[in-house]
Formats: sequence, C-alpha cells, structure tokens
Amino acid sequence: MTNPARWTALRVALVVVGLIFIFAVYPLMMTFWPSGWRWSPNQPEYEQMILGVYATLGMFLLYASRNPLRHLSLIWFTVISSVVHAGIMTVQALQMPAEHGHLYGDIPALLFVAILLAVLAPRGADAAQAAA
Repeated sequence: MTNPARWTALRVALVVVGLIFIFAVYPLMMTFWPSGWRWSPNQPEYEQMILGVYATLGMFLLYASRNPLRHLSLIWFTVISSVVHAGIMTVQALQMPAEHGHLYGDIPALLFVAILLAVLAPRGADAAQAAA
C-alpha cells in the first residue's frame, strides 16, 4: 500500500474504531448481543467502568486520526492492550461455559481492531521516514 493510501486508511480506521468505541459498545452490551459482549451475572460497576474506558479511548483515537504519526504510542497501546484484553477474556471464556458467547463477540472484535491498526500503523523505517 502506498504511503498516502496507507495514511488515509489509518485515519479512516482510527475514526471508525473511535466511533465504535464511543457509540457501539454500549448497545452491543445492553441490547443487540449481550451474550457476546456482557459478562454474567450482570455487573453494572464493571460495565460502567469498561464503557468509560473504551469511550475515552475512542475520543483519543478520533483525536489521533488528525495526525497519526504524532500519536503512534496511543495507536500501539490500542493494538497491544486489545490483544492482551482479548487473551485474558479468551482464557476466562474458555473456563466458564456461560461465557462462550464472547469467543464469537467481543474477543474477535478486539483482535480485529488490533490487527487492523497494526497493519496500517507505520513502524520501523516507515515511521522514521514519515517523521523526517
């Protein structure tokens, strides 16, 4: 992918992921697919905390979309924290049969976000060249 196309794709991905984190996590947890996005038994304190964290991250990703190069650490934090979150959730979901829905819901979603941003984010020589 050419650099201009890659930058455009990264900016679009940051906006889309940011908007999903801000506006879609709550409806997915509460309305559309609770078994794939919400842990049993319902834990309102956890849900409020995770919604707050992801909405905040979403706002920062929207901000990063303006100039991704200046926010590479945030982009890589999103990649790595999404993989870690998905990994922990995978182990927990496999141990608890009532939580198997997460294996088809939020776990693949987190991995998709991580892969998407990792593929599009400049690294190594590309990042150094873009910074120059």
